[in-house]
Amino acid sequence: MGFYVRKSIKAGPFRFNLSRSGIGVSAGAPGFRVGTGPRGNYVNLGTGVLQYRTATRSPGDRRPVPHYPQPAWSASPVLFEDVTGAQVEELLPTGGGDIVEQLNTAARRRALAWPVTIAVLITGLFVLPWGAILWALAAPFLWWLFQYEKSRKAVVVFYDVNDEPAEWYELMCQALEGLQKAGGLWRVVQSGEVVTTRQHKTNAGASNLVKRIPARAHRNGPKTLATNVVVPTIEADKTSLHFLPDRILVREGRVYTDISYDVLSAYATARRFIEGRGSVPRDGERVGQTWQYVNVKGGPDRRYSNNPVLPIMLYEEVTLTTAHGFRWELQSSLRAESKHLADLLVYRRQHPALSTKPNSTGLEDKG
Repeated sequence: MGFYVRKSIKAGPFRFNLSRSGIGVSAGAPGFRVGTGPRGNYVNLGTGVLQYRTATRSPGDRRPVPHYPQPAWSASPVLFEDVTGAQVEELLPTGGGDIVEQLNTAARRRALAWPVTIAVLITGLFVLPWGAILWALAAPFLWWLFQYEKSRKAVVVFYDVNDEPAEWYELMCQALEGLQKAGGLWRVVQSGEVVTTRQHKTNAGASNLVKRIPARAHRNGPKTLATNVVVPTIEADKTSLHFLPDRILVREGRVYTDISYDVLSAYATARRFIEGRGSVPRDGERVGQTWQYVNVKGGPDRRYSNNPVLPIMLYEEVTLTTAHGFRWELQSSLRAESKHLADLLVYRRQHPALSTKPNSTGLEDKG
């Protein structure tokens, strides 16, 4: 019968490890461990497949340090330019009326209901058991305060859409609803042209690099807008586009402006995009593959031992612009739905007769 010799012994917080190079000792907890051994001192962070390890070599360790070719962004970085257009504060409203002014006024109003509620709860805790009576008496007032504050921050807009304008807006809602199912939807925020051979070879053979942020489509309009129609929306980070029957509301944080359909240019373009090592959209169209590092002929660069295969996808890119500086670049894995959205916006600009104006607008309470 054989016997088992352990190569690791734990004594309190310390663990002694035996290897061919000698004995080492380490201490720590899962996810963080420091130690020392024949090869020097080290710090190990992380658990599972994601770890970071740094070490200082001992004087007796004279083994050569392996050299790896540097990626493009460290030797000759690609210069990126912002492609998001002018900021919302710089865009003058073009939709007509005072909807934008009212939305900005409502968005600037401070919320008091929650601070008052928290103050009542804390006060009640300090005066228990009388706090229960305080809470019961304050409940109706707090309910009224929430409703009053909600009305003060609401801009009411009524639309009476019929005939051909109603048919067009219904198609717009359906197009945006289709984008809700997209496996990949992004807003392109920066773009950089690959200009040198080294940049080309170390960036998967791409001719242009882009930076993008996730976007999503939904049917929830701005919180400060109360209207009688569905408001299809595209949202990316702190910015969003809200498609109304007569205009597009543009929001950035708490600031609004609007874009009239009559001044909006829209076009859709099929774009080949090299995805990274992560998962690709389930509904994306894969049209080829490449490698992270390529040679002059486009094949894999054999000098790199870790040279993953990257999928080449075909996406639809919808660009919305105006002469006043507004710009949105939307990239989608659902090509047909995205192109249909661009076609509807082009059709709307070409037919000014589809223009629809709201019947009435206003703040519930201007006090």
